[in-house]
Amino acid sequence: MAVEFTDANFKELVLESDKPVLVDFWAPWCGPCRAIAPVIDELYTELSEKAVIGKVNVDENSDVPMNYGVRNIPTLLVFKNGEIVDKVVGNQPKSKLLEILTAHM
Repeated sequence: MAVEFTDANFKELVLESDKPVLVDFWAPWCGPCRAIAPVIDELYTELSEKAVIGKVNVDENSDVPMNYGVRNIPTLLVFKNGEIVDKVVGNQPKSKLLEILTAHM
């Protein structure tokens, strides 16, 4: 299962990671977020040695989404060396997310 990022652990687990990080900003009431959740978990299982895959619940953690201007969910940000290197808004197929992530590995 994907890592749960929070306002408290985001700096350590995302910004200071030596691997690329995919962050899924989501909420439990969001239908498209629930639809993409299994894809995020599959990516975690398949890529956990090469990348960090996780989620931020925007209802429970408001600082991180506000800091990165997340206004729509699901929003997926890819970080590398502490910087945003890619952004996708909305539900995406697994193939698209794999393509984006592998470009930054």
